[in-house]
Amino acid sequence: MRVYVPLTLPALSEAHGAGELGPAPVEAYAVTPALRAWWGSEDEEELEYAALRQAAGASLRLLAEQYEAARRRVVVVAEAAEATVAVADEGDETAGDARSADEDESIVGRVRLTAAVPFTKAAAVHLDAEEAVDDVTAAVGALSAASSGDEKAQQVVDRTEDHELLWFATQEIPALIGG
Repeated sequence: MRVYVPLTLPALSEAHGAGELGPAPVEAYAVTPALRAWWGSEDEEELEYAALRQAAGASLRLLAEQYEAARRRVVVVAEAAEATVAVADEGDETAGDARSADEDESIVGRVRLTAAVPFTKAAAVHLDAEEAVDDVTAAVGALSAASSGDEKAQQVVDRTEDHELLWFATQEIPALIGG
C-alpha cells in the first residue's frame, strides 16, 4: 500500500542513515475510505495528492515540535506491506486516537504503520522549496492559535498550501540532507 510519511529534514537524515522509516509505530497517510469520502473523488491521482497534502500538514506539526529543524516540510512516499498498515482515521481507539475524521480534518487519511518500512521501499521524497521557508516558518508559529480557532492564524497556516512540494528521487536524499 502506498503511504505518505511526514518527516522533517533531521528525521529524514536519521531514517536514511538507519535504512528504514521507523521504528514502529510510524504515523503516515494513505488513501483510506474516510479520505475518499472527505475528498469527494474516486480519481486515484487526486486521492493520492490529498494524502500527500495531509502528510504535508502533519510535517508542519512535526516542525512545531522540532525547533532546530529547517522550516521545510518533508514527506516520504513508500510502499508498505498491507498487513502493517492500520487505518487510524476512523476513530479507532486501538490506533491511539478516539477522534473521528469528522471531528478533525487533520486525521483524515491517517494510518499507523505497525512495522518499520525498509528505505528500499521508499519511492520518492517531497520537500518544500527554499521559497516556502518564510511561509512555513510563519505557519509553524501560527499553528497553536489556528488550532484554537483563530481565523487569521488559520490563514497563515493555509498559505503553506500555496507551495507545492518538490519531488526528489530517493538517490537525491544525500544532497537534500547535506550528506
